[in-house]
Amino acid sequence: MLHPLASGDGPEPELMVVYGSRRPHSCGPLPEGAQVLVDLSNNLKKGMYMEANAVYLQRLVPKAAVVKGLNTLSTWALQNGLLAGRQVYLCGNNEAKRDVAEMATKLGLTVVDKGSLSAAKEVEDFPLELFPEWRMPLYVAFGLSAFFFLYLVIRDVIYAYVENDEDISYRIMISLANKITPVVSLIMLSLCYLPGAIAGFLQLYRGTKYRRFPNWLDRWMLCRKQLGLLALGFALLHAIYTLILPGSRLKNTTTPLYFDNTSAWRTDSLYALEILGFFLFVLLGLTSLPSVGGTLSWREFSFVQSTLGYLTLFLSTAHCYIYAWDRFLRKSTYKWYTPPDSMLCLIVPSVTLVLKLILVLPCVNRPLMRIRQGWECNRPQDEMACTSGKVSSVLKSI
Repeated sequence: MLHPLASGDGPEPELMVVYGSRRPHSCGPLPEGAQVLVDLSNNLKKGMYMEANAVYLQRLVPKAAVVKGLNTLSTWALQNGLLAGRQVYLCGNNEAKRDVAEMATKLGLTVVDKGSLSAAKEVEDFPLELFPEWRMPLYVAFGLSAFFFLYLVIRDVIYAYVENDEDISYRIMISLANKITPVVSLIMLSLCYLPGAIAGFLQLYRGTKYRRFPNWLDRWMLCRKQLGLLALGFALLHAIYTLILPGSRLKNTTTPLYFDNTSAWRTDSLYALEILGFFLFVLLGLTSLPSVGGTLSWREFSFVQSTLGYLTLFLSTAHCYIYAWDRFLRKSTYKWYTPPDSMLCLIVPSVTLVLKLILVLPCVNRPLMRIRQGWECNRPQDEMACTSGKVSSVLKSI
């Protein structure tokens, strides 16, 4: 039963009493005979109190077993039958937690065990989180967008005004945005697969898969899904801008057009790679949805996200190479001795593809697969011998 706020008399002894107040002492008299107390209260902000509400409630009623949980449950999810919002977290005494979990399961909820009551403060902070998994990817997207925006404004708009006395600031809205979105999309897509390649080389160097990755690499790998979805969003914006851009130009009726077979091949290849790459990109985004990815086996999901993912990165990188074509060799391309954006955006994906190419070589892939299947060098005597042996054999094979 739910114990109401500011009630005059405490409830009768029950097996389970639920407290939904922000702070337990704001309720009425606490039940002395209750066996299980469920605290589903939330604070207004993080760090509001030194100790968790459930821990404070446990001190008030030491004879009862306090369980923290159900505080992440949304009335919106209950009313609309949303499966995504029916996951609840529980922490507390094992026996009491088992009773609460049984009750939650009967209500159609999915229970996640967070351990003892010491994790109550972490559970209380869950409803206060604002896109915690999206923070670093959003920072990366914002930083890349801001950098290339300023870089292209200087190279295109300010350069044209200073050197040619020409005002082309109107291009910021469409043309400049159409340069920023593909650059950021390609870099962020490559950032999805670069940590996997780094992890592979790190496992080869260590000779084992049982050692924990560095914290920076671990955090990087955990946000790959968000990086990929943001990259897909920028690719979609690039496709929209590309469709709008021809309509914003004036019709040319004075300059004669000459057919060039090489240029025609280049243009058709450019569009073909763009269409195929974007199609696979959308496929990757669809399989990342829980409703779609949940229907796939692990081998199918791994094939789509890994094999097709690298194929998407290869097609997108090839699209950018064909777009740049021979502009790298022209002196006019380097305005104020700065490289074009198409050159800068190819650095990270090219490095990622080269690292992946090395990892798929039989002489490298075979020991890596053995390590990922559980094989490891003897520690610590044979570590240097094993590492040097693998490196020398790889170098000889290459």
